Amino acid sequence: MSELSGVLTLAHRDLIKLLRDRTRIIADFSFPLIFIGILGTTLQAGFGAASGINLMEYVFTGVLAQTIWQSGALGVISLIADREQDFSQEIFVSPISRYSIIFGKILGESLVAMPQAIAIIAFGFILGVPFTLGKIAAMVPVLLLIAIYGGAFGVLVLSRLDSQRQANQIFPFVMLPQFFLAGIFNPIQNLPWFLDILTKVAPMRYAVDLMRDVYYTGGSSVPLLDLPTNLAIIGVEFALFMVIGTAGFVRAERNR
Repeated sequence: MSELSGVLTLAHRDLIKLLRDRTRIIADFSFPLIFIGILGTTLQAGFGAASGINLMEYVFTGVLAQTIWQSGALGVISLIADREQDFSQEIFVSPISRYSIIFGKILGESLVAMPQAIAIIAFGFILGVPFTLGKIAAMVPVLLLIAIYGGAFGVLVLSRLDSQRQANQIFPFVMLPQFFLAGIFNPIQNLPWFLDILTKVAPMRYAVDLMRDVYYTGGSSVPLLDLPTNLAIIGVEFALFMVIGTAGFVRAERNR
């Protein structure tokens, strides 16, 4: 119970911090809506018929997964902010597991990402993206899983960084290539062999493909892998990210 209490306390703290940060709220809601509204509409009008798929739906599912995954990954930068403010030293001496502390931070940022998901889905309704109650019900746990998966990846990256300045410089180089390697805006079935290898390495690809597994039901050819395969890959990578990232972050705390 003490472990669960610690996880929930840390998650609650991050959620309250979001509600008090109006600038972050506006930025978090604005960019995904711009991507879907402008890029999705433009691609569907220009290339939808030639591609053989509805590019509005394609971009919508890609941006939804990318936004939630990235929100989880970038949100854990607060771990470095806590380190610089010496708050992390206080929580790391608490009598709970290091993994519970890290998971509490990840869960908090995952909950922070959920209002973004609601706004994106509502915007999809406005643009005419088709939904059913069954699809929405299936998407909710998948969105939470994607956010937690992204948070674990963020911890892995942050475990090698010393300051928020480094994080703000490194994360764009880590995130931006995955926008294209994950197939958010463009199909990636027929890439050159070297790019195909890179897409298989990009974690965001599996978050995006998992969302499309849920959205495109009935044997659609849009998802690259089936649901069980994506879940298995995400589960293995999540475990690796958590073990390596948490060990690296705790080691950095001890060396301060």
